[in-house]
Amino acid sequence: MTDTKQPAQHKVIKSLRGTVVSDAMDKSRTLCIQRLVKHPTYRKYLRRTSKIIYHDEDNTSRLGDEVLIQPCRPRSKRKSFELMRILHSKHEKTQEHAAETTT
Repeated sequence: MTDTKQPAQHKVIKSLRGTVVSDAMDKSRTLCIQRLVKHPTYRKYLRRTSKIIYHDEDNTSRLGDEVLIQPCRPRSKRKSFELMRILHSKHEKTQEHAAETTT
């Protein structure tokens, strides 16, 4: 019998995108994710939000940043996501602007 190996299947990791709404904790952040849901009767779109706590090892994300998170093993009772990357930092522009005005 010949042993035919199947090509390795890649796991699809579902990532979530949202805005940081709290950075008061050490190595943890709170993310707000907004989505649109159509009302079954009135057919009007409603804005729904979810708050997710995720792990940020280096405390790099700050309040107002837009980030991408991915699921990981549960690190605590409510924290089972970790930071993948910061998509848009609100604070980079203010730091660059402050450097330009001082020179």
